[in-house]
Amino acid sequence: MKAAVIVFPGSNRERDAVAALEAASGVRPFQVWHRDTELPDVDLIVIPGGFSYGDYLRSGAMAAHSPIMREVKARAERGVRVLGVCNGFQIITEAGLLPGALRRNAALKFICKHAPLRVENTDSPFTAKYAKGQVVRFPVAHHDGNFWADADTVKRLEDNGQVAFRYVTPEGEASEAGNLNGSVANIAGIFNEKRTVLGLMPHPEDAVEALHGNTDGRALFDGLVEALS
Repeated sequence: MKAAVIVFPGSNRERDAVAALEAASGVRPFQVWHRDTELPDVDLIVIPGGFSYGDYLRSGAMAAHSPIMREVKARAERGVRVLGVCNGFQIITEAGLLPGALRRNAALKFICKHAPLRVENTDSPFTAKYAKGQVVRFPVAHHDGNFWADADTVKRLEDNGQVAFRYVTPEGEASEAGNLNGSVANIAGIFNEKRTVLGLMPHPEDAVEALHGNTDGRALFDGLVEALS
């Protein structure tokens, strides 16, 4: 599997994404600067976490208009898989690759912890290596991770099976107690309609080695390698 990781001014998780992809595939991904206009021939594009443009204006809003994003959107339309993590989720939402928006956390505080998540749909290359309903733990580190969409959009996401991960309690309950940032319907990550694009706020790339404290994120990258190699 060949992958490219896009780097913006203020990205800070691109090395983590590269390490996770290389560990799973054995192939070092390309790193592409945001001002570039072309992408190499790849099977997967990763928009990493961080604080692109310092989160000025609105998280992800300026990066969504970087020159490389025109090519990212063109590749996504052709079916190339796109993974957006944390700030990457904010960027691809601002770019229109996914519906909804990411707002300030409900408590207006930065959250940095391991969060339990429930896998909601395994019918995608991103989640095929998990069991439906499995509870995993991914690190979260964000201030603007409160996913919001209007009621019609949330219903469409639910009806189409586009909810990938949901914030839950350690016991797996999608209750208010498990909703760490106030996201509508406890949503932590969503697919596009074709399930070729995934955006999520938690960081699977930081849960792939024992030194990370757990390896629950490794299955996401292993699934991509199996599906795209």
